[in-house]
Amino acid sequence: MRNAIIAAPMRDLDLTSLRLFAAVCELGNIARAAEREHIVPSAVSKRIAALEHALGTPLLERRARGVVPTDAGQALLEHARTIFFTLERIRHESAAFAGGARGQVRILASASAIAEALLEDVAAFMRAPANRAVKVDIEERVSREVVRGVRDGEAALGICWDNVDAEGLERRAYRSDRLALAVPRGHPLARLRTLRFEQSLAYEHVALPASTAVHQMLRRAAAQAGRPFVCRAIVSNFDAALRVVVADLAVSVIPVQVGATSASARAVRLIPLADAWAQRRFAIVFRDAEALAPAARRMLEHLASRAGA
Repeated sequence: MRNAIIAAPMRDLDLTSLRLFAAVCELGNIARAAEREHIVPSAVSKRIAALEHALGTPLLERRARGVVPTDAGQALLEHARTIFFTLERIRHESAAFAGGARGQVRILASASAIAEALLEDVAAFMRAPANRAVKVDIEERVSREVVRGVRDGEAALGICWDNVDAEGLERRAYRSDRLALAVPRGHPLARLRTLRFEQSLAYEHVALPASTAVHQMLRRAAAQAGRPFVCRAIVSNFDAALRVVVADLAVSVIPVQVGATSASARAVRLIPLADAWAQRRFAIVFRDAEALAPAARRMLEHLASRAGA
């Protein structure tokens, strides 16, 4: 019967008739549906009769207490609801693009991405007149949790290292960075223009928590060099790590951009790491670009445009 509905001559159907039919099915009564839709009951009955004629099958079953849809009527009702949903989405999306995007965009991001350029990029997006009605929620997570959160629908977008397994998600390139060793200006390594990470292992480090991707990467690099990775302190972010370095308590591997823009930069020396893994690239991960809300889709395009920065 549903195939018969689909194969019916759609040129004989109109949205007003479908809306009235759906109202009758919802209320179970033609008179009440007419009252809600501000139309006389006879006009509703005439419209439904025209639908039944166009489809060649009864759509309503009259009972003592009102009406109920027949099997064909139930099938038509499901199709009508799909049509109404699609039209409502078109209306909302058109309004969003016409008058500026609205809504909220939730982003999960790694500590490195947040510490470097993500906040500035998001701020630039929000300052644009077309995006002033968009609210943004950014939550810090380790890269694996970023991917899991986006995959589970906790956020529309995620920013993480591009070497993280993001199976099942789409991805776009974002910014890149380079890691450097931060040392006090009087440190024995401060005179070097560049160095390999292995050279820093003779000194105690201050690092981010063991769950972070950068900490795990440094431990792997130390293990490959056959040297211990000795941490004198564990801190929650790169700014705190720099303060420990300024206090001449340890050295630390941090992104060049973070070190260059930190208030502590005057008291430290940043030495770029020559290791291949020290040049990193971030990726934007998401489930389906076509399914993103207008505001999230705009944010995706804005962040992706910063890939070459």
